[in-house]
Amino acid sequence: MRADELFTLPPSLVRFASFFTPDAPPWAWVERITAAMDSVPAKDIVPRADLPAGLRVEGKVYLHPSAKLPPYGLIQGPAWIGANADLRPGVFIRGSVIAGEGCVLGNSCEYKNCLLLDGVQTPHYNYVGDSVLGNRAHLGAGAICANLRLDQKPVPVQTPAGRVATNLRKLGALMGDDSEVGCNAVLQPGAILGKRAAVLPTIAFAGYLPPNTLASIRAEIRHLPRPG
Repeated sequence: MRADELFTLPPSLVRFASFFTPDAPPWAWVERITAAMDSVPAKDIVPRADLPAGLRVEGKVYLHPSAKLPPYGLIQGPAWIGANADLRPGVFIRGSVIAGEGCVLGNSCEYKNCLLLDGVQTPHYNYVGDSVLGNRAHLGAGAICANLRLDQKPVPVQTPAGRVATNLRKLGALMGDDSEVGCNAVLQPGAILGKRAAVLPTIAFAGYLPPNTLASIRAEIRHLPRPG
């Protein structure tokens, strides 16, 4: 499986293009987030002079001048927050996080070692760890990207070609462009959602969901009508 089967790196993150190549396995992008942030020179990290008093920023953190900042929260670097991002109260960013243009990093949400492409919405009570969320992907309130197996063994993934070993002890979700996850759903470690796939609320989804399909409460997979 190639990364470009799930998502396309947007122009807002082109500076990281050498790390997030389209022909790499999508889970390889997760491994490269820290290295991508390490490539950002110190001169490109210009501190914001308008930090709210209750927002604590630690380490190497880039905040675009147009990013909306919350009255309180914690951002631990390395982190890159792109243009017109909306950071909401209680946000907790704890290292190796890259968010593209127009992302919502929401109320009481936690982010760790993750890549959010343009227009990602994670507005309420979400956990996003060791994951890649494609352009315009959306998590409903309380949706979780679990990243660690109960037995703590390396996380395999299910692909159209079969089961693949990633050799990653921690791997969350790989959500394709325009994919959706309903409220209080859990994406199990290594879950893969194709482009415009959707998981209904309260489901614990594992494995691979093909593009333009929907996972229902009865574990059914149904094809969605194409736009237009």
